[in-house]
Amino acid sequence: MQRTRSVFRVSLVLVAVAAVALQAIPAQAGIARGSFRQTNLVSDVPGLAPVTDADLVNPWGLSSRGTSPIWVSDNNAAASTLYTGAGDKVNLTVHIPAPSDPQPDGSFTGTPTGTVSNSTSDFRIPVGPNTAPSLFLFATEDGTVLGWNPNVDLTHAVIAVNNSGENGAVYKGLTNGSVDSSNFLYAANFRFGTVDVFDGQFHQKKWAGAFTDSTLPAGFAPFGIQNINGSIYVTYAKQDAHKHDDVKGPGNGFVDIFTTRGALVRRFASSGSLNSPW
Repeated sequence: MQRTRSVFRVSLVLVAVAAVALQAIPAQAGIARGSFRQTNLVSDVPGLAPVTDADLVNPWGLSSRGTSPIWVSDNNAAASTLYTGAGDKVNLTVHIPAPSDPQPDGSFTGTPTGTVSNSTSDFRIPVGPNTAPSLFLFATEDGTVLGWNPNVDLTHAVIAVNNSGENGAVYKGLTNGSVDSSNFLYAANFRFGTVDVFDGQFHQKKWAGAFTDSTLPAGFAPFGIQNINGSIYVTYAKQDAHKHDDVKGPGNGFVDIFTTRGALVRRFASSGSLNSPW
C-alpha cells in the first residue's frame, strides 16, 4: 500500500479510546483536554526526527513484549525494525518474506501490516524436527501470517498461514485474544470484508455470523483491529475497485466493538471525521 512516509502510526481505535480515558485525567499545561502532542522519534525522512532510519518505510503496526523494544512493521521495506522508547534503533532487522521470496537478487518483498506479541505456548513455528512458539506475529497484504522466534531464525519470520494469490486475502491488521481457555489470532481481511480467525495451531476458525454488522454500508471492510481490554475493536475503511487499498476521504470510516467470539457489542464511531481509521 502506498502512503506518505511518516513516523510511527497508532491505530485510530487506540487513539479514540485513549481520548475517552483522558477525560478523567487532568490536562497538562499547554495541552487541551482530549488532545495529543506529537513527538517525532524516528523517520526515514532526513531532518523530520532526531533519528533517521532508511528502513522505516511506511511504518504500520507496532508491538512489544514486556520490556522488549518496540517492533514496527515496515510495510514497504519487507521487514520489522526495532526501536527503544526513545527512538534509538536496535541492531536487529527481521525480514518478512512473501511466499515467492527470496527473489533472484536475494531481496524480500513481503508487505507487513499488523503485528502482535505472543506470550502463550501456542502459534508454534518449526525449528528442524521441533517447534517453538512465535514471540511476535505479523500479518501482510500478501495474505500471509508469519511468526518469529530467534531459536527458529533470528533474522527472518516464518510463514505459518498462506492465503496469498492474485485474488487472495489482504490482511491489514492483526490482534490476538482468547475464548474460554483457547487462544486465537484475528486478522482484518480487507479484500473479503471479513475478520479471519486462527486458532493456536494456525487453523482457521469459523463461527457462524461472527464479526458481521448488517448496518455497515456496502463497500466498507475491516481495515484495523485491536484487542482493547478483552474486546475486539474493528475499524472499517472504504474499498477501492480492486479491494486492496482504501479510498481516503472524510467520513470514510466506522468502528465496531465485538466480543472475542465475534458477537457485535455496539458501534463505537461512525463517519464524521473518520478517514480510513486504523
